Amino acid sequence: MTIGAGGIHGAHCPPAPRSRGGCPDVLYLKAKGLSTHMNYRTLGRTGVKVSPLCLGAMMFGAWGNQDHDDSIRIIHRALDAGINFIDTADVYAAGESEEIVGKALAGGKRETVVLATKVHGSMGDDPNAQGNSRRWIIQECENSLRRLGTDWIDLYQIHRPSPDTDIDETLGALSDLVRAGKIRYFGSSTFPAYEIVQAQWVAERRGRERFLCEQPPYSILARGIEADVLPVCQEYGMGVIPWSPLAGGWLSGRFGSGKDNSSRRAERLPARYDLSDPANQRKLEAVDRLNEVAEGAGLSMVELALAFVLAHPAVTSPIIGPRTMEHLESQLGATEITLDPATLDRIDEIVPPGLNVNPVDAGYQPAALTESRLRRRS
Repeated sequence: MTIGAGGIHGAHCPPAPRSRGGCPDVLYLKAKGLSTHMNYRTLGRTGVKVSPLCLGAMMFGAWGNQDHDDSIRIIHRALDAGINFIDTADVYAAGESEEIVGKALAGGKRETVVLATKVHGSMGDDPNAQGNSRRWIIQECENSLRRLGTDWIDLYQIHRPSPDTDIDETLGALSDLVRAGKIRYFGSSTFPAYEIVQAQWVAERRGRERFLCEQPPYSILARGIEADVLPVCQEYGMGVIPWSPLAGGWLSGRFGSGKDNSSRRAERLPARYDLSDPANQRKLEAVDRLNEVAEGAGLSMVELALAFVLAHPAVTSPIIGPRTMEHLESQLGATEITLDPATLDRIDEIVPPGLNVNPVDAGYQPAALTESRLRRRS
């Protein structure tokens, strides 16, 4: 359905994927166990078909829903709805999230799922049990395979850059994992545009496999990547699977004048929700105006936020991170919504393109900014 300031202007069923001969690939989709009603997208130039929403598993386990059976029911409901793309990470609840995903995909469900996980974050007291070194990447890939209960990972991602590790060291390890059949593809997460370009150049010059996907933060309130990361990904044919399309809960419908204005994540990231911070006050003011846009379009804030991210031509699949079944159900319908130009223009007026309302929402600050010694001559 197409949505504008006056509500629903028209409704249509999303077109089925078409073969080169012009006929819908319904038999192909059914053979792969995929929904024939979901408009699947291609992940970059890999040829792999993924659902327009990716199920994020960060909230399964100690960081969110501690009931494993309930978390598995949520995963199964997402699969039944046509989602075939799941993203997790080793660091989520210290591996518990991966274990839950592995349980959910047991019994024959693994074959039709594009499974992604990540490496980089600290997994213990050992100083080498973190980062982007060959030693850790290869060791932790084996650990993730064990926790996930699978023989291969479809998309293995470097969770953050590591300024003390040569990117060729990282790409070399990942390339060896591809050749060993442990992973199918690999990507980056929250990399600045210049580091994405650098990695592409190094891969070409050193004969490495290359990053085929980037996972950046992107929402109506955090649009910084529109200036550089998204154009770079388009230039290199990379898939883009944005995290936090609901801006860490700010666009969940719980924020705004007279509302709760709180999030469970405030316990771990208090600065992101401190309303005494002028930057967060600006976010709250923007959310008030966005609530009006959503109401005028006949949408929930969740639907407006997800439809906005889905509208960018560089985006493959935004990552949704439900903690409850209710959260999941509130987000599934976003794939059927297309925002009209007038609504997108109103959003641009509230949060201009390329702007992070609060700079900390960029997700990563390079060492050149965080370490004063790199800005001062000794």
